[in-house]
Amino acid sequence: MVRVDVSGLAIDNRSNSPVVLLKEVGGDRVLPIWIGQAEASAIAFELSGLNFRRPLTHDLFKSVLDALEVKLTRMVISELVDQTFYAQFFLQMGKKVFKIDARPSDSIIMALKLKAPIFVAEEILETENPSEEDNPEKKAQRLRDRLNRINPEDFGKFNI
Repeated sequence: MVRVDVSGLAIDNRSNSPVVLLKEVGGDRVLPIWIGQAEASAIAFELSGLNFRRPLTHDLFKSVLDALEVKLTRMVISELVDQTFYAQFFLQMGKKVFKIDARPSDSIIMALKLKAPIFVAEEILETENPSEEDNPEKKAQRLRDRLNRINPEDFGKFNI
């Protein structure tokens, strides 16, 4: 497993879909994950430190975990199957640990809110970031090529 941080959000111009960018801690590899508008907004709010007077869904879930004294120990993006990422977050209550299946976007939001580390399986980063020695232009072109291969229909339609 490779530790990553949320390095930012972007918009895929072809599909007008938000993309969260996860960057390897201490490295150069980046993993783009397409997410929904609502999740992108929640990540943006969390990254900017904005708070709302009333709790949003992820705030509510954090409050429940806090009230039950449950700790989010880590979030893991473990698989990529048919252009769909799979993630789990690990909750600890006392000595018991629970592995919960979740969408990466929700898991990332919860990791940010609860200040838990985010990890990606090495094979996912290797697939998305070939290890050959390339200059930055070649790396950028590979990312553009990958973005162009993905169909906008794969993401559905999102409205705010």
